[in-house]
Amino acid sequence: MSSRTERSGVEGSRRAIFQLSTFVATLLILSAAISPPLAAEESVGEKIKKIFSSPTPTPHKKKKSAATKKESASPSPTPRKKKSVSPSPTGSPTAKAKKKSSPTPEPSETPPPTPTPSLSPTATATPEQAKRGLPNATLSPEAISGFENYSPKVQQLLNSALELTTRNLDYKYGSADPGNGGMDCSGFVYFVLKQNGVDGVPRDSSEQYIWLRRAGKFEPVVSQKDDSFEFDNLKPGDLLFWTGTYAIQRDPPITHAMIYLGREKKTGARVMVGASDGRTYQSQQRFGVSVFDFKMPRAEKGEVEDGKVHPRFVGYAHIPGL
Repeated sequence: MSSRTERSGVEGSRRAIFQLSTFVATLLILSAAISPPLAAEESVGEKIKKIFSSPTPTPHKKKKSAATKKESASPSPTPRKKKSVSPSPTGSPTAKAKKKSSPTPEPSETPPPTPTPSLSPTATATPEQAKRGLPNATLSPEAISGFENYSPKVQQLLNSALELTTRNLDYKYGSADPGNGGMDCSGFVYFVLKQNGVDGVPRDSSEQYIWLRRAGKFEPVVSQKDDSFEFDNLKPGDLLFWTGTYAIQRDPPITHAMIYLGREKKTGARVMVGASDGRTYQSQQRFGVSVFDFKMPRAEKGEVEDGKVHPRFVGYAHIPGL
């Protein structure tokens, strides 16, 4: 009985295989008729061999297709697209552009400082001009009232002094020679007196004061007024003396000397000649060898107050031999 059943089972399976093969062949014939190019590429036998040789190709294809779908989905997931978008968003460059736009007004603000340096050189030049003052003042003998009535020696002395005012000489401390480009006050007096044959003239103003005091030629002035009687004996060619024009330790403390010219015809004001580092002529500062106004300094304060030295006129003296 078992052998019969086995035979019947084998025959049944053969029949099923035969029926299946005929069914498949029929399908292939129909598909070949519908798509002739595919029939040309693969024969019917090859397709039957593929079908019966490995019944599991289709699931493998499905797994591969599923895997390919997963792999294709994994490399380009939505989060990566978000990451690709996030590094270069449109918003961030606009912020950078705003930062760049903010410096643009700064260059416009930087030019204002540039004109200020351009003004600074001009500002530095003006102090030099201010320190230099106006050009050295000079007068002709005819501009001095009564000059023609002066003694010949006084005229000669004052002419040589006025000639020095035409050389544009500076105030140069320690110099008594116009060849140096300038002189100080006592150096000017020393040079003019020596040039006119006056003997025994000391070099500095303090010694010149002592020299004339010893000669009995000095006239002290205590008053602070220009019209004081103490000026009654003042004559053209006399030496004028001050103390306190600058701080120095000497005895006596005479610091400044000039030569009296007389009165200017045009204004009637007293004028003098010499070298100064800032005295005035016609109320304007002059520096160097020049003509200056002879005015009494306003000595409302002491000679030394609050650490500052104030000039004081002490008197005048007649030059021996004039």
